[in-house]
Amino acid sequence: MNDNPARIRVIIVTDGDWTARKAVETAARALKLYPLKAVAGNPKPLTGPEALQMILQAPREPVVLMVDDLGHKGVGAGERVIEYLLYQSEQVKVLGVIAVASHSRARGTQVDYSVTGDLQVVKGHPVSKEGTLEPPRHRRLEGDTVQILDRYPDLLVIGCGDPGKMEGQDSVVNGAEVTRKCLELILEGSDFLAQ
Repeated sequence: MNDNPARIRVIIVTDGDWTARKAVETAARALKLYPLKAVAGNPKPLTGPEALQMILQAPREPVVLMVDDLGHKGVGAGERVIEYLLYQSEQVKVLGVIAVASHSRARGTQVDYSVTGDLQVVKGHPVSKEGTLEPPRHRRLEGDTVQILDRYPDLLVIGCGDPGKMEGQDSVVNGAEVTRKCLELILEGSDFLAQ
C-alpha cells in the first residue's frame, strides 16, 4: 500500500522530443497512467517548482513526467527537475525513472534493468539508443539527462532506447510496446499494482 496517500506517485522519463511524447502518451494511457505532455521540457524546459505544481494538479495518478536536457552537457534543466522532485518527498513519490539512451558521450548512469527493442528484460545492463544491448564491458547507459541518477541508489532505474523509435520497434502504431514495458516494470516494482 501507499505509505502516504497524500503523496502523488510519479514516473519520470528522461526524454521530451515529439516522437518520445507520442510513445509515452500511448503507453501511459494504455496503462491508465496520466502523461504530463506539457512538462516534457523540449523545447522549453520548466523548473522543478513549475513541474511540481503541474503534478499536483493532475486529475489522476501515477503521473508520467518527461524531462529533457536538450543535449546539455553536465547537469541540465531536466536533471535539476528530477533532483527537485526527489527532495519533495512529502508531496510526491518517485516510483522510478526510465533512463533514455542517447549518442551522448556523457558519463551516464547504471541501470537496474533495461528493455531492449525486442522486449527482452535484462538485469543491470544498458542498451543503446537503438534499443540493442551494449557490449559486455559497457556497464553504463549513456544519456544527456541521467547523470545524477547514480546519487540515488534506492531509485529504480530502467534503461530504454529512443522512445517511439528504435528502428520502428517502439512505434505508436504497435502501441509503443517497449515504452509500455518500461512503465510496467516500474509499476511492478512499486506498490501501485497491489492496490
